[in-house]
Amino acid sequence: MRFEYLVDNKELIPIVANWLYTEFVENIRHGISLHDVIQKLESGKKDVLPITIIATEGTNCIGTVSLFENDLKSLSLKPWLAALVVDKQYRGAGIGKRLITEISNISRTIGFETLYLRTEHASDYYKKLGWALIDKRTDEFGIETEVFSKELNSININTPDFP
Repeated sequence: MRFEYLVDNKELIPIVANWLYTEFVENIRHGISLHDVIQKLESGKKDVLPITIIATEGTNCIGTVSLFENDLKSLSLKPWLAALVVDKQYRGAGIGKRLITEISNISRTIGFETLYLRTEHASDYYKKLGWALIDKRTDEFGIETEVFSKELNSININTPDFP
């Protein structure tokens, strides 16, 4: 398995865009189209937020995660781990955890000391990984969400697979 920047693998943008649209946009955030998601991913960079990385196995994209400046407009915290998705056939193999480690390393390299995330359905997963629940609130779409934080110095950073 390798970890790479999505901008270096533009041919995989349609796959990642479909995952993100299905998991986080469709039926939730009205007014955002699949085309909008694709355009946002196509404008991504390696050194400016938002940053998206992927996990690949051979030529297959098997997971993705992003680093956003802000993923919850009612809080002025940054940066945010966001849009973690692992292809269904690869779930349960620790890929999500490794993606979190990779994006955390990037965040720390940029100079951030704390990382934040929001979740509506995966609180237990993040608690198991040592994330601290810091808030519960309703977002601008009326969705109940939980906000977590993690000090980046508490994450075991080991990224031999990342270019």
